[in-house]
Amino acid sequence: MNVKAPILETERLQLVSLGINHLSSEYVNWMNDPEVYAHLESGGDYSIEKLKVFLLDVEKSSILFWAIHIKENGKHIGNIKIDPINFKHKYAEYGIMMGDKLEWGKGYAKEASLSVISYCFSEDMKLRKINLGVRSQNIAALELYKKMDFVIEGLYKNHAITESGYDDVVRMALFNPAYE
Repeated sequence: MNVKAPILETERLQLVSLGINHLSSEYVNWMNDPEVYAHLESGGDYSIEKLKVFLLDVEKSSILFWAIHIKENGKHIGNIKIDPINFKHKYAEYGIMMGDKLEWGKGYAKEASLSVISYCFSEDMKLRKINLGVRSQNIAALELYKKMDFVIEGLYKNHAITESGYDDVVRMALFNPAYE
């Protein structure tokens, strides 16, 4: 099934399809900032050219991938995606990256996430479950997901290699109440 990210709006945010128009030195800086990529699967080795290739690939792909913008000023502050999607079993994998550290702690990640989840559980997508993996050392994200009613489904022991050794990955899920 071919999917593309529709524009989603919240009180303070606009989520638009991520693409080449998001190519910027600020974005490259996020991807090279150890605080930003500490819990991500990529980062630390980005150039403007590498980011350009990534964004062109995103544009060509059939995935739900949004850039998160502050409505008031249009500022790009991060990204959120739902990929891959299993249409047979009606579940998908969630991921988010809040790149602009000046905007951390303002509730934007939760606001964007709730909007995307609402879309995924709506009549448009009809998913029954959203999955995610989060490193156990990422306390802020774990707390956010618990507040959003994600439940722990499992634990991958020593799954991620970090600068200080290994980290467990907590597998979590949120179920669409329409399927209960």
